[in-house]
Amino acid sequence: MIELTSAAIQEIKRMQNSRQQPNSYFRLGVKPGGCDGLYYTFDLSETKENSDRLQTVEDISLLIDEHSLNYLSDLRLDYAEDLMGGGFRFHNPLIATSCRCGLSFTLKES
Repeated sequence: MIELTSAAIQEIKRMQNSRQQPNSYFRLGVKPGGCDGLYYTFDLSETKENSDRLQTVEDISLLIDEHSLNYLSDLRLDYAEDLMGGGFRFHNPLIATSCRCGLSFTLKES
């Protein structure tokens, strides 16, 4: 199950309101590529596909495609601001290494 911190929830709501999509889904996924082989994706979506899994955290509706489920099962998503600006922080116990950007990663071998 994915955990969203209160800071992440606030940022998702801010994104929804600034894009005038207050009832949109927050789509979270994993794709091949990036520095370490896989990378996180996220965006707002107005539509739900048949292969999407819906998870509700507080009043945020998360969509995760079937392919990404195994990579995100115990993810904790946070949001923080620093001198370089704000951004989501992905805390995933399934990863072995992560790129300095925090978006690209390699899985632990099972």
